[in-house]
Amino acid sequence: MINKVFSSAAAALSDVRDGSTIMIGGFGGAGQPAFLIDALIEQGARDLTIINNNAGNGETGLAALLKAGRVRKIICSFPRQTDSQVFDGLYRAGAIDLELVPQGNLAERIRAAGAGIGAFFTPTGYGTDLALGKETRVIEGRHYVLEYPLHADFALIAAETADRWGNLTYRKTARNFGPIMAMAAAVSVAQVKRVVALGELDPENVITPSIFIDRVVDMGGETGTGAATGAATGATVGAPT
Repeated sequence: MINKVFSSAAAALSDVRDGSTIMIGGFGGAGQPAFLIDALIEQGARDLTIINNNAGNGETGLAALLKAGRVRKIICSFPRQTDSQVFDGLYRAGAIDLELVPQGNLAERIRAAGAGIGAFFTPTGYGTDLALGKETRVIEGRHYVLEYPLHADFALIAAETADRWGNLTYRKTARNFGPIMAMAAAVSVAQVKRVVALGELDPENVITPSIFIDRVVDMGGETGTGAATGAATGATVGAPT
């Protein structure tokens, strides 16, 4: 039967390899999959490229991943704020690369990857250093810059509720980047607060359909509904009945 709920975060991230590109959801702390980030730190993969809205806060979550020396490059729109001291120190020391992307462009580049769009033109960034080396075009009298989609090997996102098929609901603005990141990655992993039985989720409230989710981790005790998965039982995760 289809069951995407993994027995642990460690099992869900066991195949992350050095050099992977990983999307991490969240807008600051809202919707950040801190549980999965901690598991990624424990997992040990290095030389990562991280795609996120910002570059971490304080010394927890994404900032902890940076502090552990696991990230080679970060692609984000908001790298510096009052408590981004970890990124700031790494960047000034030349220990991390940065690709700065305006927030609207970041969201659209992620969305384009999930939608199968090869590239798109945007006016944002035209005439600035962010457009250097990029193709430009005048369309109906307005200047545009060509931008390409952002794909990832993994997307780590946080949601409120899931069923064992991987349908997801979110709480308010915690949905931010999660839905589009789930569509843009080869493997999408969602941490959720609870797993409910099939049929309990109102289809009208499902934001991310199960087709875009590969793995679910139940934060409520890594033995939630249907928690024994292929990783734990030998069954094929996601295989139809």
